[in-house]
Amino acid sequence: MREVVGVIGLGAMGGSIIRNIAASQRQAFGFDLDAGKIKELNADNIEAAVSVAALAEKVPVIITSLPSPKAVVAVAKEIAASKAKGVIVIEASTLALEDKFEFQRILTEAGHIPVDCTLSGTGQQAKTGDLAVYASGDETVCEGLRPLFASFTRQMHYVGVYGNGSKMKYVANLLVAIHNVASAEAMVLGMKSGLDPKHLVELVKSGVGNSRIFELRAPLMAENKYQPAQSTIFMWQKDLSVISDYINKIGVASPVFNATMPVYASAFAHGHLHDDAASVCSVLEMMSGFERK
Repeated sequence: MREVVGVIGLGAMGGSIIRNIAASQRQAFGFDLDAGKIKELNADNIEAAVSVAALAEKVPVIITSLPSPKAVVAVAKEIAASKAKGVIVIEASTLALEDKFEFQRILTEAGHIPVDCTLSGTGQQAKTGDLAVYASGDETVCEGLRPLFASFTRQMHYVGVYGNGSKMKYVANLLVAIHNVASAEAMVLGMKSGLDPKHLVELVKSGVGNSRIFELRAPLMAENKYQPAQSTIFMWQKDLSVISDYINKIGVASPVFNATMPVYASAFAHGHLHDDAASVCSVLEMMSGFERK
C-alpha cells in the first residue's frame, strides 16, 4: 500500500514539494485557499482535498508550507478540530519561534505530533529537490520521516528539540541575505568598471569569492531579469523581520546583516516586491548612478 501524505500551502515551495512527493510513487493530497493552485494541482493529476480538516482525515502525515503566522495558526486549529487522530504535522514555514510554539501547543493538546522542520533553498531549488531540511522535535519521529524527506530534498539534518529547526533557518537565511546583497554589490562594481556582466559571473564562480547564492542569483543580475521569481522581495521582508526580531531578542551583534536591511527595504519601495530577491542589484545600480546600456 502506498504511503499517503498531505501538503497544505501550494506556493512556490509547497507546490514543488507535493509534485516531488507524488513523483516518488507516494499518494499525495493538497490543499490551498487559492483556487488557481488547486486547478494547477488537478492538471498534474494530484488530488486536492476540499478543506484542511478533510485532508487531515485522509493522511497520517501533513506538511504545512504557509505564508504567515495567521495562516499557520488557523491551519493548526482546523487540524485540531478535525476527526483525525495522531497525525504527524511537519511545519516547514519560516516563522517566529512564538508562532511555532503556538502551532505546537494547539496540535499537541489535540493529540497530534508536530515537528519543526524548516527548509533551506529557493523555490527553483525545490523543483529539483535541491533542498536541505533542518528537522527538530521528537528524534524518533524525525528519523522516521527521513525517507519522505528524501523524496523532495537532498539531505536531512536532525538538529534537536522542537524549535531548533527554526533557529537553524535564521542562521542560514542571515547568510543568504548578506550573500545576496554582497553579490549585487560585486556585480555593480564590475559592471560600472566596464566589465561584461556574464563574464563577471563566470570568473567569480571560478575563484575564492564564489558562494552558493552568487551562483544562484548573479546570473539573474547579469541578465537584469527578475521574473519569474525564485524568492520574492515580499517574502524576504517577512523573513528578514523574523530574523531581526530574534537577533534583537537574544542580543547578538549583527552589523553586516543590519547593513543589508535598507537595501531590501529600498527594493520593496521601488516596486520590486514581487521580483526575485536578486533585484537588490537594481537598487545598488541606482544608488551607484549606474545605467546599463
